[in-house]
Amino acid sequence: MTSFFKKILGQPSAELPGWLKSQQDLKKRFDPKSGISETDFVAFDTELTGLDFKQDSIISIGAVKLRGQTILPAKTFYRLVKPECELKHKSVVVHELTHTDLECAEDLLDVIADFVKFIGGAVLIGHFVHIDLNFVNKPLQKAFGVSLKNPALDTSTLHDWLYDNDSRFARHYKGMTMKSDLFSMAKKYGVDGGKAHNAFSDAYITAQLFQRFAPFLPGCGIKTLKELLKIARP
Repeated sequence: MTSFFKKILGQPSAELPGWLKSQQDLKKRFDPKSGISETDFVAFDTELTGLDFKQDSIISIGAVKLRGQTILPAKTFYRLVKPECELKHKSVVVHELTHTDLECAEDLLDVIADFVKFIGGAVLIGHFVHIDLNFVNKPLQKAFGVSLKNPALDTSTLHDWLYDNDSRFARHYKGMTMKSDLFSMAKKYGVDGGKAHNAFSDAYITAQLFQRFAPFLPGCGIKTLKELLKIARP
């Protein structure tokens, strides 16, 4: 698989591999009227060499599946990725992944392929998810000229909407957190943080934040997938 990808890397392929072909009509298969409790979600996170979209790259991806608000701990994903650029000292301090840790890591597109298979037709959940989506879509665009078709929602956006629109939410949690980063929110809403800046731990924190926020949605009239995506899109 790796050699195949290397041959076509850098120019979009007319022939999509099977794992991407199944993605192309994904939006047509979604039922926007389906209930939130009946929806499959995947909370995910990436660790990066930095935030420069043009120069930096993914070094790990972590994810966990949910059915509605229920986390499915047996259905998880975590892979290390061979960096496509030099590791920076600053980023190593943050995610604690060194050159030695990544020596046996896999090629990016091989990991992306397995990640796409893992998420299937699920709705994606992330914290500042547009950053993660941009870095996941970057190699897909470069190699095949396509992006993920899965709908996505952002726990930061959802949090802010609930605070602005549901007085019960603000009262229950005694006001809004002043910081919007994942770990400040985790502390504010009583989520066990685990190891900070680990892609799987961060994905699990994100899933738990969604669990904290989702029970307030019906009281705000948010009961369907369409309504949820309307208020929580990145």
